[in-house]
Amino acid sequence: MTFDTEWAGLKQQAATGADMRLASAAPAADGGGGSGDLKSDKAVWSRASKDLGGLSTSIKTGVSALEAGQKGAALTGVESATAQAELYQSWKTYLENLSAKCAALQGPLEKAGQGQYENDEAIRGGFNQIDAQYKDTPATGGDGGR
Repeated sequence: MTFDTEWAGLKQQAATGADMRLASAAPAADGGGGSGDLKSDKAVWSRASKDLGGLSTSIKTGVSALEAGQKGAALTGVESATAQAELYQSWKTYLENLSAKCAALQGPLEKAGQGQYENDEAIRGGFNQIDAQYKDTPATGGDGGR
């Protein structure tokens, strides 16, 4: 399911008055989803932004460990060194791009939490800019159409 499809469904549910609540929110005393308006919590958006920054740092640490392991493997002179070097470069590139995407997502998350976007469309636009810059790589092997 795409973001746009899921977002449209959520907006439709909200428009029809269907009971909605976040999975992490406590249920209302009557057992329902609650009757209050869904409000954006700056602390939650800021925490998500901070967590993505931590993830980006962790990925960079992983890349450093991968580089250290590569240096040891390159010295062994085994026949599979060429294939291993290609695999290493592929993973290194993927992880560096993933780290950069995590760092880039911090901005729109923080802006959304601070109410700097005018409406839902502006929020979507902020995230679409990141999606356009950091395209996911196609799946390898298997049947991606399932």
